[in-house]
Amino acid sequence: MRVLVTGAAGFIGSAVARALRTAGHDVAAVDALIAQAHPPGRTLPPGTDFLDVTRIDQWRDRLSGVDVVCHQAAMVGAGTSVADLPGYARNNDLGTAVTLAAMSEAGVDRLVLASSMVVYGEGRYTCPFHGEQRVGPRRPEDLDRGRFDSPCPRCGRPLAWARVGEEAPPDPRGAYAASKVAQEHYAAAWARAVDGASIALRYHNVYGPGMPRGSSYSGVAALFRSALAAGVAPEVFEDGGQMRDFVHVDDVAAANVRAVQAAGGSEPGSQRAYNICSGHPVSILQVARYVAAGAGQHIEPVVTGRHRPSDVRHVVASPDRAREELGVTASVLPERGLMAFARDPLRE
Repeated sequence: MRVLVTGAAGFIGSAVARALRTAGHDVAAVDALIAQAHPPGRTLPPGTDFLDVTRIDQWRDRLSGVDVVCHQAAMVGAGTSVADLPGYARNNDLGTAVTLAAMSEAGVDRLVLASSMVVYGEGRYTCPFHGEQRVGPRRPEDLDRGRFDSPCPRCGRPLAWARVGEEAPPDPRGAYAASKVAQEHYAAAWARAVDGASIALRYHNVYGPGMPRGSSYSGVAALFRSALAAGVAPEVFEDGGQMRDFVHVDDVAAANVRAVQAAGGSEPGSQRAYNICSGHPVSILQVARYVAAGAGQHIEPVVTGRHRPSDVRHVVASPDRAREELGVTASVLPERGLMAFARDPLRE
């Protein structure tokens, strides 16, 4: 198949384009080298053309012969400031809307969309006495007192985390998260309007070789690595017990290959979302220890107790749907991958 990959010069996009070519697909790679994702002066790699996805005039003839668009282009990051909103709205919301309009005009009706676990906000929680409970943002006064786990709204006992499935309702907590929800909604509306099919891949914490220094993709692991390189103990927020799923970029790329192959057989007018994760949750404190071990440094991380109001406590994905429907299973588990990440080459 001929696949057009947007954002193909980025950390994840370049890995996706490479994996698609290895799988035998004909890849058209495009990128706009936006400042939020690339350092000043960076040039497009060989085989990648310039395309600003927010400009409908630049799409002309780009989709000729294309079977599937693999839309990786986005502005990433925590998006904690209101000043970030226009950037996310332009690059993510408008960029996706224009991409879909261009696809409709060209008659391309298959999409694989890079989404994110941030659409969930907080993850899934259960009380041993009252079952599953939905939680809101944590209260600043609780965080200040070191009460990091959300209490059961019925009995006040700390809630336990559980794996969150794709059926969970979206609950974005920041500008980036809101833009990823918007991208999924635009794609679903497009699929219904044109009888197309969209597959949304909700990436969890992506890391691996080629990640930019200071990257927002997996910021905490990169921060731990930078601290260790300076001979400083990594600093862990809260009590270090926050649970996450870290997924290697090679597994993310492989999931995109599977999704591109599955898109052709998807039901017209549909959108299906999948968690792309390792399926092996790990605490943030353990992430710091893995990176330290991989760097060969016997430095115990410092648990600071500090917190950020916008942070969520636990987000742990269920890998079941992706495994059962796409055949996606992680090949790089966090212990091995995060230890190797301490020595992986990074992109400046």
